[in-house]
Amino acid sequence: MENPRPQPPAPTPPMAPLPIPVHPPIAPIPVPPRAPAPSSAAAVASTSAAAGGDDAEYEVSDDHRAARERHERAVQELLQRRRAYAMAVPTNDSAVRARLRRLGEPITLFGEREMERRDRLRALMVRLEAEGQVDRLVRAQEDDQAAAGGAVEEEEEQIQYPFFTEGTQELLKTRVDIAKYSLPRAKARIERAKRRHDDPDEDPEAEADLVVKQAGEFVLECSEIGDDRPLSGCSFSRDGSMLATRELAQLCLNIFHSLLHSKSNVSRLAALELYIKGLDISAFSWSGMIKVWSMPQITKVATLKGHTERATDVAFSPTDDCLATASADKTAKLWKPDGSLLTSFDGHLDRLARLAFHPSGKYLGTASFDKTWRLWDLNTGKELLLQEGHSRSVYGVSFHPDGSLAASCGLDAYARVWDLRSGRLFFTLKGHVKPVLGVSFSPNGYLVATGSEDNFCRIWDLRKKEMLYSIPAHKSLISHVKFEPQEGYYLATSSYDTKAALWSARDYKPIKSLVGHESKVTSLDISGDGQQIVTVSHDRTIKIWSCKINTQDNAMELD
Repeated sequence: MENPRPQPPAPTPPMAPLPIPVHPPIAPIPVPPRAPAPSSAAAVASTSAAAGGDDAEYEVSDDHRAARERHERAVQELLQRRRAYAMAVPTNDSAVRARLRRLGEPITLFGEREMERRDRLRALMVRLEAEGQVDRLVRAQEDDQAAAGGAVEEEEEQIQYPFFTEGTQELLKTRVDIAKYSLPRAKARIERAKRRHDDPDEDPEAEADLVVKQAGEFVLECSEIGDDRPLSGCSFSRDGSMLATRELAQLCLNIFHSLLHSKSNVSRLAALELYIKGLDISAFSWSGMIKVWSMPQITKVATLKGHTERATDVAFSPTDDCLATASADKTAKLWKPDGSLLTSFDGHLDRLARLAFHPSGKYLGTASFDKTWRLWDLNTGKELLLQEGHSRSVYGVSFHPDGSLAASCGLDAYARVWDLRSGRLFFTLKGHVKPVLGVSFSPNGYLVATGSEDNFCRIWDLRKKEMLYSIPAHKSLISHVKFEPQEGYYLATSSYDTKAALWSARDYKPIKSLVGHESKVTSLDISGDGQQIVTVSHDRTIKIWSCKINTQDNAMELD
């Protein structure tokens, strides 16, 4: 039986086509014919016309127009500032001045500083560039480069030497003499310090404690009216048998007070002028004198008269009984104790402040308000050294115990240590914020003390060249400072707060406050054995302070 064949599927009837929507034809976009590019004038005219049309169509308020103008000005200023800072402007002030001079501008204006001058040059260069005067800028820059090249060539031609001032043959001999004097003393001092450190039988710590303990026993031994005028300086002789004091002239002070309390305005103005000038007017006959007293009775031995103006300092020689005085008449003088004049030292251009003897006794150092201190030969009276370095008046000078160094202090708030053997500046003592009025070397050879108007006493280490300690010593300015002359175990300071004070040189703690004066303490000195201290004051008194233990020992020996 045959299988039936499969039948093909029935054909699907075709679907009717979907109707296609018919859209209307799109009209072509008309393309205007290309016109030639208008000129710049026509473009500006069309732009202004369009703007006018806009203004005609839209009303712009005055505030909006002003704001738009401010915005445009700010944009222009910003662009100019960017252009200015992109310019190469000299940084050296001398170069800035030279560029301003070449551009025909004033090199400086009243009260103008360096940065302000540089900003003015930058603004000028931007203005010239904006005005199209680029050729002026190019010529000025080329002239600057040519001048700089010439200066470089000159510097290359010159041989560079360290700055110095040529000295005399006398100064050379003096430096050699000071070196020969100081080196053996320094060697002996160091060997002694080593021996005391290594010797088991010696105890420097115990000795220092004993001296500090004795210093705490200082008491007022006697007080004597030195004059009817304020006293401003004092000095012991080398053996403590004589004392010299200097006094302020009261005549000018009396005139000042009378003018100040006068009812006349002219007199008050004269008093004000007198105060501003620091009471330094020779027409008022400042006649401060030097008096020499014998110790311990404090009896007057002699009066030194020879200066034409007031005396400013007095000091005894470390090798004999001669003494030197400084004065506002720009001179220093060397005297015998009986009042006879030996030598006069002339050369300073302004009044003298303080003076000091070199440890050898051959030289004298003087400090002056002419911003210099000078070294003099006592035998010939000649000026050996004129030392500059301070920016303001030099007030004090002191010498190292070995004689190798000198220290000067001034109203510029600095103290400086100089090497007398080479003439070089060894160390600048920076730390005070007001004038430095006193400086003193310690006998140990490496410590220096300074006293200032900022009421601080600062201790400096010459080995490390740095400040070691700062003592807030007094409530007013420190008029004088000095180390104990034997070993430097304690330090004495005097101040305008009517007090003098003693400080330990080990930890710089206060030992004793010497209270007794009724006015400003202007100066002090310590005897060679360290057993007596003298202070003078504006209360016109001389006060001698003695060690209580030493006084008791002397009384026991007499018994």
